Amino acid sequence: MIPVCEPYLSGNELKYVTDCVKTNWIGSMGKYIKLFEDSFSKFCDVKYGVACSNGTTALHLALATLDIGPGDEVIIPDFTMIATANAIIYTGAKPVLVDSELETWNIDTKKIEEKITKKTKAIMPVHTYGHPVDMNPIKRLASKYDLFVVEDAAEAHGAEYKGKKVGSLGDIGCFSFYSNKVLTTGEGGMIVTNNEKFAEKAALLRNQALTKPRFLHYELGFNYRITNIQAAIGLAQTERARELVKARIKNANLYNDLLKNVSGIGLPPKKDWAKNVYWMYGIVIEDEFGMDAGALREELLKKGIDTRSFFIGMHNQPLYHDNKRPNNPDCSGDFANSEYLEKRGLYLPSSSGLTESQIREVTDSIKSVQENLNG
Repeated sequence: MIPVCEPYLSGNELKYVTDCVKTNWIGSMGKYIKLFEDSFSKFCDVKYGVACSNGTTALHLALATLDIGPGDEVIIPDFTMIATANAIIYTGAKPVLVDSELETWNIDTKKIEEKITKKTKAIMPVHTYGHPVDMNPIKRLASKYDLFVVEDAAEAHGAEYKGKKVGSLGDIGCFSFYSNKVLTTGEGGMIVTNNEKFAEKAALLRNQALTKPRFLHYELGFNYRITNIQAAIGLAQTERARELVKARIKNANLYNDLLKNVSGIGLPPKKDWAKNVYWMYGIVIEDEFGMDAGALREELLKKGIDTRSFFIGMHNQPLYHDNKRPNNPDCSGDFANSEYLEKRGLYLPSSSGLTESQIREVTDSIKSVQENLNG
């Protein structure tokens, strides 16, 4: 079986984790947390990093840091992982959905302004599957309407927009270090920012808003801490960040070369102004291929190749059709591109540690499936 994605732990991960165990610093205190925050924020070209328990809590922590809550609205793409919308709902605010564009699979920046109201407090672009969003139009809208920009960069470690790292382009950037991410801690997350006050508040809220004396609280905080063990793995991963990103891009280039002449397969986006890090190597299955994405996934699984379907759009989530929750997103409207990607997209094995022979096995299998269709 070629897995769809697996961690690539070939640096100092074991050494640093062993140090945690030997010194008994396995909880949410220890030297590796600050080292990881400093190393990753430097990698993102920002001043401050605040590590937390996962990517979802990073999003929630960012919104809470910006005092976003009941009665507020946050604009997001319809085509995203559900954590993006859920984090907004946790605050009591309401997600506002915008269709994506087919050129980048990201939020359609031309459709954002029509969704802005007096209740809008932030725009949360998602750098989908590792390709950055066209950020300049979003930043112009944020300036025009006095809005925050919170980047959901969970899938885009090391991606760049016009030479600048994602996560550094808005007020706060949010990352996930889940086990399938370009950099991983198993579970883990981080917010990054150039705003010292935001960093200080996020660090406070992450730790139950503990102040002095210790058990006196002035704000509603959370237990969103990361452990020293997770941070130790994260530090080792960040030491090899450029290598891991380079491997993802190298693998994608080989995929592109081997699949470019296969009819009915749409390759992942790559705009001239973007550095796509191909967190997941996604393809779109057109009618010309001869079968739909679901059927292709089944055929590849028979050959020992694991794949995943694309995200299901937020407007199609049964959760959000429950009228009992007043801050559910409005799921009516036109989300044609989101629907198109949802139905036709799948991503192939994408680990940084993939070998050339594995990639060739995947692409040969795709070609074989199509050839068998044609007799």
